[in-house]
Amino acid sequence: MRMSKRLALLGMAVLLLYLGGASGMLGRMEALLQAGWEAGRMKNVRLSEPGEIQAVSRPLAEATPAPTSSAPETEATTMQVLRLPAGSRESEPLRLESPGEEEIRETTILGGTRIKNETHYAVDVSQLLRRGPSLRLPAEGLQVLILHTHGSEAYTPSGLDRYEPNDTSRTADTQCNVIRVGDELAEKLSAAGLRVIHDREIYDYPSYTGSYSRSGAAVEAYLRDYPDIAVVLDLHRDALGSDGVVYKTMAEEPGVVSSQIMLLAGSDESGLEHPRWQENLALALYLQEAVGRKHPTLLRPVSLVPQRYNQHLCPGALILEVGSSGNTLQEALAAVRLFAEAAAPALLALAEDTA
Repeated sequence: MRMSKRLALLGMAVLLLYLGGASGMLGRMEALLQAGWEAGRMKNVRLSEPGEIQAVSRPLAEATPAPTSSAPETEATTMQVLRLPAGSRESEPLRLESPGEEEIRETTILGGTRIKNETHYAVDVSQLLRRGPSLRLPAEGLQVLILHTHGSEAYTPSGLDRYEPNDTSRTADTQCNVIRVGDELAEKLSAAGLRVIHDREIYDYPSYTGSYSRSGAAVEAYLRDYPDIAVVLDLHRDALGSDGVVYKTMAEEPGVVSSQIMLLAGSDESGLEHPRWQENLALALYLQEAVGRKHPTLLRPVSLVPQRYNQHLCPGALILEVGSSGNTLQEALAAVRLFAEAAAPALLALAEDTA
């Protein structure tokens, strides 16, 4: 019996020594990966004055790390089960060119000035609309930051818009993923008179995990370097589908083949600190109403979710979901042109010299 106990204790000691060595190795690997990311970040940034976009860069060493918490930020899923709101319209299915792939079905999700509330908070939409957003854009300096936490998100290949996928509906090719859509949005907002900076870095490739921590560190660095920035738009594309069906959202705007867009605002319901989340939501509703007056079917309902998605860093921070994985790049580009056409004047109306 004593011999069995000695053997058991010896086995435990060997196991502890092995785990300790493995932990140290993992720590060293993580440090090497972080160093590699730090060396390569901020290579692709575009800064604009009204009507002009220029290239700028800044080393990552100046960036502060995103805050840590016992309740980590939840990464967005790559595919979610679609629950269409009442009144949504579906079309006959479309087939992809490659046999055996998912069926693509068009849908128009009716929006208006409404909230898809996924929290337990009671929200008075009418009161928030009457109050309006509290933020003001500066009369001088940068006003809008566009970036992409999931920059590798891409669309269904179509026509000349084809790419080598790094994963399902994802590519590092910035001419085919959501960064190209961000280029278009930055150009249109800048042409309308806003001062925009576009971060074209890909924060979710090669590692998807931790992308919100990396983009959050970038936002903090931008806000420190350009403290006048009032609006932060994290541009994504959605992923809607289930049971072998992928949905593409389609606006019904005359003469334009366009996807739909969804504004998403986070909250503090996940347990992470986000005391000013209603200010972000007020901006989302303000833009929803302004764009909806000009393009009634372009926007889906505003989504209010428990996660904060880095929006605690700026009261003018929102996620912009442009189309879905079933849409084509050209449909997404058409959508941001329509969005900018109506959103730019609404943002300019919040500038300090016109308040």
